[in-house]
Amino acid sequence: MSRLLVAALVLVLPVAASASEGGGGLGHFMWEVANLLLLVGVLVYLARRPVMNYLAERRDLIRNNLETSEKLLADSEARLVEWNRRAAQLDAEIASIREAAHKSAEQEAAAIVAEAHAASERIRTSAHNAVDGELRRARTTLRKEAAQLAVELAANLLREQITDADRDRMLGEFVRKIEGGRG
Repeated sequence: MSRLLVAALVLVLPVAASASEGGGGLGHFMWEVANLLLLVGVLVYLARRPVMNYLAERRDLIRNNLETSEKLLADSEARLVEWNRRAAQLDAEIASIREAAHKSAEQEAAAIVAEAHAASERIRTSAHNAVDGELRRARTTLRKEAAQLAVELAANLLREQITDADRDRMLGEFVRKIEGGRG
């Protein structure tokens, strides 16, 4: 109430000063003060309840907004902590994936090298067997050709060195052996 009185005096003093200059006198000044007080009283009486309701609603709205903001802030901080935890785990998970990929690559490289060695050994064995087979065939062919050449050389030698008398003698011996074998 003291604030209201101070406010009324602040409003009344300038009016009093202007009234004293204008020559209306103290009665005129008091009349204006009474009008002002009446106006302020009517305004306070009529506007007090709506203003108080408005202020109460405004206070409740601000309180609700503050509570909601506090909840949102707490939720946001909790989410930030969770995201930071996930980010830390993500770095560890990425490192784990990289390590696993590196190990897998090393194992795959080792498997490829082992397979290459096995394939090279199979190729080497196959080539060795093929060479051995070709050598056997070549030896067999050479033996056949050598035998054939020996037979041809012997036949040529016999043709050149055997006379008609030798042929007759050998034919006679042959016939005797055959006849002797029967009897």
